[in-house]
Parts: sequence; structure tokens; C-alpha cells
Amino acid sequence: MNEVLGERIKALRNAKNFTQEQIADQIGVSRQKYARIESGTNSITLDILSKIAEVLDVTVGDITRILDETPVVEHRVGEKGNSSGKIFEMLDFFYANKHLYTKLQHDDMA
Repeated sequence: MNEVLGERIKALRNAKNFTQEQIADQIGVSRQKYARIESGTNSITLDILSKIAEVLDVTVGDITRILDETPVVEHRVGEKGNSSGKIFEMLDFFYANKHLYTKLQHDDMA
């Protein structure tokens, strides 16, 4: 989660053409600490998050919205397990249901 927030903050900072040092100075932390926030190494407090949002002229919600979004490529790259295994499970489930549906239709006609 920290890495995702850090990447979002970094993207917003870059969009505003600020350096890490400029943001760090404005929120009252060292550049090293700020760099660790962007890299996801340090966790971020709501107080620091609010200060960053203010400097970047965005809301805290604009920054944290990224946590609500599900990555589109999650299953393609297999981050949540074996993606091909999930596909085979879905296919097995589909064919099992199809077989059951066909059987039930056949039984109703008999």
C-alpha cells in the first residue's frame, strides 16, 4: 500500500514540476524522508499526507483514490496467483455448469 501511495504522490509531484527537495521543505521533513515516502519505504501519516496534498494543490482523496482502483493487469501478470490456473478454474466451472444445464434440459424432456 505504501508503494502505491508513493507512486501516486511521485506522479502528482512530477506533474507539478516540483523536486523532492521542494516538497520536503514545504512539508517540514528531510528530502531523504520524503524520498522514502515516495519509494514506499516509510509509511505515511495522515498529517504528512494532508501537507503533501496541500502543497500539490490536490485533496487527500485525489492521492488515496489509487487505493480504491483495482489494477487492470493484475491477473495478466499473475500477481495474485497463477493467472493461467484461474483461467482453467473458470473454464472447468463453465463446462461443469454447461453439462449440468444440458442434463437438466434432457431430464425435463424425458
